[in-house]
Amino acid sequence: MTALRPQVRCREIGEADLHSVADLLTRGFFGRSRDYWMQGLLRQAAREVPPGYPRFGYMLDHDGMPVGVLLLLYSLRPCDGELAIHCNLSSWYVEPAFRNYASMLTKIAQRHKEVTYFNVSAAARTWPIIEAQGFHTYCRGLFVSFPMLSRGEPGMQVDVVGSDAIAIDGLTAGETECLARHAALGCLSLVCRTPQRASPFILLPMRIRRGWIALPAMQLIYCRDTADYVACAGAIGRALLPRGKLSVLFDANAPVEGLTGFYTEMRGRKYVKGPHRPRLADLTDTELVLYGP
Repeated sequence: MTALRPQVRCREIGEADLHSVADLLTRGFFGRSRDYWMQGLLRQAAREVPPGYPRFGYMLDHDGMPVGVLLLLYSLRPCDGELAIHCNLSSWYVEPAFRNYASMLTKIAQRHKEVTYFNVSAAARTWPIIEAQGFHTYCRGLFVSFPMLSRGEPGMQVDVVGSDAIAIDGLTAGETECLARHAALGCLSLVCRTPQRASPFILLPMRIRRGWIALPAMQLIYCRDTADYVACAGAIGRALLPRGKLSVLFDANAPVEGLTGFYTEMRGRKYVKGPHRPRLADLTDTELVLYGP
């Protein structure tokens, strides 16, 4: 008699699966080490998740081992005066022998109609697949700015926010907690302050790669509005100079007036599906922060 082949089923990833999931992702994503995946998975294990939603995401289970994975990062975000559920879809990979089961992952992962699903790291080769799943573009590219070349506002002060911050003048409790939380994850959290206002910013260290050359830069993860970054760019540029960072990248759909730099659509495209459109100046609690660029 022919032995029955073990079935493939889709289920939530549990903490007991993390090491085998990290092994699978290491095989699936060239250039990402196992330590990279384990650090991100352990950060997911420690973060708050809205009740009733998966902590890690889903996997294809074949005879007790993962052969496919789709990581999900759920969060609550303010939208139109209330908190709404958002989910960053990340790191979708299925072993070649099981690719015919890949759609099972996406269907289960995207079944909640009240959730806004978004993808911030879509590779160009996957764009047709993502669009066929009902996603549309909310960000077409990146603006690469050189803030040191911007004029600074007289009297503006730049303060670094540490992971132990509890209250900051001019910021809401939610903003303060967000800046402190991201500082603990390796981001640079700043407050640009004048006598009239305080503006929060979160930046993530990264490198822009051109072949074998890697140029140090920062990714803008959060500000209240892109206009705030334009107004504070000069002061931020001078604060970044001792850290060896000359450029700041941020999501954009067109060139941005008031800044020195350039707009590109070669990278940075982002997709959304669901009831709410993500803001361009908000990448908090996404894979860029938990896993790294």
